[in-house]
Amino acid sequence: MENNLQRRTVLAALAGGTVGLAGTAATASPAAAAVTDPERLKGYTLPLSARGVANLAGKPPWHYVGDAVGAEFWTSPEAAAASLPTGLDPDPVNPGHGYGVFIDWQFNGGTDDYLDPPYSQYSEFLVLLDAHWRGTPVAWCPFIWVDNDSSLARGWVQGFPKKLGAIKQTRAFAVESLAGPVVGKGGRFAAVLSAGGHGLAETTVTLDRTAERLPALTRPIVNLRHFPQLAAGQHHRPPVHELTMSVLDSLRMANTWVGTGDLRFLPAPREELADLAPLRVGVGFRGSLSYTVKDLRIL
Repeated sequence: MENNLQRRTVLAALAGGTVGLAGTAATASPAAAAVTDPERLKGYTLPLSARGVANLAGKPPWHYVGDAVGAEFWTSPEAAAASLPTGLDPDPVNPGHGYGVFIDWQFNGGTDDYLDPPYSQYSEFLVLLDAHWRGTPVAWCPFIWVDNDSSLARGWVQGFPKKLGAIKQTRAFAVESLAGPVVGKGGRFAAVLSAGGHGLAETTVTLDRTAERLPALTRPIVNLRHFPQLAAGQHHRPPVHELTMSVLDSLRMANTWVGTGDLRFLPAPREELADLAPLRVGVGFRGSLSYTVKDLRIL
């Protein structure tokens, strides 16, 4: 992509590397262009700081484990195609097909972060749509919400278009109780998303049979990593604008069940999720998954 030539500037700053404006030399001052000294502040993402511990997200590897609930759906092929960025094409076999997925996550950056629950625990909701990249089947993520700012930062580094929201889903426990569902035939789970005071998505799933994999994670996920330009006259030339493919190491799934489900996207101001409203819903699902992120493929 044309703007790939400019992508290094912001990422170098976020990573604590040499701070310069080499990717946007047309707008750089002579003094800024001449800077060659490494940045003294430390960190991986903003804010960089004296000790490098205040950044929202530290360097990879990033380890994740969570429980997912969601449903398969079909929106209109026209709406699905309109959500695709340059470089991706509609899936020719199943246009408009996708998944709505709620996940209750626990995170570890390699230093027992799970012992800090307010930092390591968060929830998210994302949409995955079937698409093709140069003939390869992929899953495109047009929208995703999280309830944790560290997750937001890690997502932006990967290209996930994360926004803040409130996400809740039914929990299951190892002890039998009328207060929780069984992870088995007949078990019922629900999940909801809201943001800015508006309900945006909700699902209910009834489990029926086991499955080897979560249906929503059978294709590599493609995102659009983007950071805009503020300099006057350069708003149309973002220094970072590139398709990325997620690399999920050691992906594992367990206790995966499928059954029936419903899925609804609700209209709200300044949101476009409802433009992808399901016209038909397929299987519902619930399961656990884990993986590690330490790499990213630039397409």
